[in-house]
Amino acid sequence: MDNAFAQSGDRIALSDKDFQRLSVFIEATSGIQMPMSKKSMLTARIQKRLRLLGMHSFTEYVDLVLDPRDASEELIHFLDIVTTNKTDFFREPNHFTYMTETALPDLMRSGAGVSRPVRIWSAPCSTGEEPYTMAMVIKEFASRNPGYKASILGTDLSTRALQHAENAVYEMEKADPVPMALKQKYMLRSKDRTRVRMMAELRDMVQFQHLNFMDNEYRISNPMDIIFCRNCLIYFDRPTAEKIVNKLCRHLLPGGYFFIGHSETLNKLNVPVVSVAPTIYQLQK
Repeated sequence: MDNAFAQSGDRIALSDKDFQRLSVFIEATSGIQMPMSKKSMLTARIQKRLRLLGMHSFTEYVDLVLDPRDASEELIHFLDIVTTNKTDFFREPNHFTYMTETALPDLMRSGAGVSRPVRIWSAPCSTGEEPYTMAMVIKEFASRNPGYKASILGTDLSTRALQHAENAVYEMEKADPVPMALKQKYMLRSKDRTRVRMMAELRDMVQFQHLNFMDNEYRISNPMDIIFCRNCLIYFDRPTAEKIVNKLCRHLLPGGYFFIGHSETLNKLNVPVVSVAPTIYQLQK
């Protein structure tokens, strides 16, 4: 049905035409592919914006988002609802084991963590669970290596996710994957025991910054020793993923490590890293 908007019961439905308009715009703006199978998801998320804005037509909303003269503020909200912010503490724990048992000791030989802070980048960081997991793991590593220093950067396209990450407050069940000993050391429980907040010593280790993978240049001030880019490349086609990895690697020091998600691979991509373990790569020296 390709009219401006179609009725589905008593609810307005996003037309195929308007969905295609948004799909093309989303890929051009963020690189994220939005196939027709995601139409119902996008419809449900936009409906919430329609209610907040008092709009009665999807077409009216699509026209607003696509109008460069009027969309600046709403575009931020739109990109927030498009991005998927699925993440957990200690997701794919073997990566953190490899980081502490192999990558960090290897990087120490060149002074990372000793003569200067080891620099680690979580891209995308979503609502912060990944960079705060890094912070806990590194704190434990530092307890066995006195004087060890680290700096963690978290970047994401979603301003809503970044605000959540900066607040560092999570529902209690989100902390379930965190070992009890680490919860007791690094998390504060709310009085009603429904939420936790990361301790100040962890929050001080992590800085957050807005970043769009589709930008020509990433405004990252310091070169990185480790980059986590997990479970996001699957949302891009191969040429786009290749460009993103190459841009990320421009900010990775020779010998630095690059982690991707368990369902992803860099095979057949023209990128300057070599595999050192499943889903773990190293920038050629």
